Amino acid sequence: MQAIKAYFKRHGHDPFKLGQGRISGYISAALGLLSLLAVLCFLFPQWLTFAEFRKVYSVHFARTALLIGLILAFALGTLNILLNKRKRLGFTGISAAGLAMFLGGTNIQTETIGQTPYSLGLDWFVLALLVSAVIFIPLEKLYAKDPQQNILRPHWRTDLSYFFVSHMLVQFILIFVTASSSWLAGWVVSDTLQAKVQSLPIVVQFLLAVFVADLGQYWLHRLYHVVPWMWRFHAVHHSSTHMDWLAGSRIHFCEILLTRTGVLAPLILLGFSPQAMNAYVILVGVQAVLAHANVRIDGGWLNYLLVLPRYHHWHHARHKDYIYKNYAIHTPLVDMLFGTFKLPPKEWPARYGVFGKDLPEGIVRQHLYPLRKAEPKAPVPPPAA
Repeated sequence: MQAIKAYFKRHGHDPFKLGQGRISGYISAALGLLSLLAVLCFLFPQWLTFAEFRKVYSVHFARTALLIGLILAFALGTLNILLNKRKRLGFTGISAAGLAMFLGGTNIQTETIGQTPYSLGLDWFVLALLVSAVIFIPLEKLYAKDPQQNILRPHWRTDLSYFFVSHMLVQFILIFVTASSSWLAGWVVSDTLQAKVQSLPIVVQFLLAVFVADLGQYWLHRLYHVVPWMWRFHAVHHSSTHMDWLAGSRIHFCEILLTRTGVLAPLILLGFSPQAMNAYVILVGVQAVLAHANVRIDGGWLNYLLVLPRYHHWHHARHKDYIYKNYAIHTPLVDMLFGTFKLPPKEWPARYGVFGKDLPEGIVRQHLYPLRKAEPKAPVPPPAA
């Protein structure tokens, strides 16, 4: 409660102040559109839902979540129309929810889901966006590193596009990783080593998987920063000038394929159990969002064991002393091991982004950016004056 009171005291003149209807309008529009996408998942589950992800949730859970989303979209949209002069958000939420109801709403029956060679992860996108927003938007408003940064900060549409694409194409990413791992398995896999790994307790397997994955990603990440052609792809991720829960989604698709393969292939080849792998995947999902979030966490001694926001923010800082520092994704111990650890006692970065000219805006132009001829050869800062 103290954090909530402090927030409203800080933002007494904030454009999202309670009672103006803007907060309800944005929530209504978001829930209405997500509900419409969820209905499309019910209508075309074989094409729009990821078979592996369907095992994680039940149809009853999906229907209940959809029902709650529809009710809130209608209720908050009405509130926006009553309180705010700009009623576009409320009408958007109500219209999207109304179309979702017209298409069948929660009454759509999906008894048997047909098999298709490929499918999109629209269900994965809807649930991931909903859960991430529900958790991190309140955290960022209550415990903000930058209290003046708005939820809809500059370039949020670009990062939302990245979030959408990476989740929608999850099956194709896994197919690529699996194919790469299978190709390596013919001459790398050791049945004896896999048996030894699987004989370890699950907790030990999980900790070992985190360390192995971080070692692999550390060196791959380091190469991104020092190899010119790799930096051209990785620069897309560093181009964001604002850090929040959505900023970590800005990753070139080629980098996603290379990184996922470089990290997951060793884990698959070593034979970690499904339980350990699932726990690792959950850690990746949470830590990837948290590390970029606009959240001020006083981690204390945890700053030296876990990659928390302040540690990773310095890696993204537009500061010449941190260009080649803090590569680790999970634990700073890896950076300490290889001499690239650097963390000031309490300070946070003031600026983010790449040195020199900013990258073009928009997911399409940023994906074409590494293919241009004249590009920066490395993330080197301009010479001192």
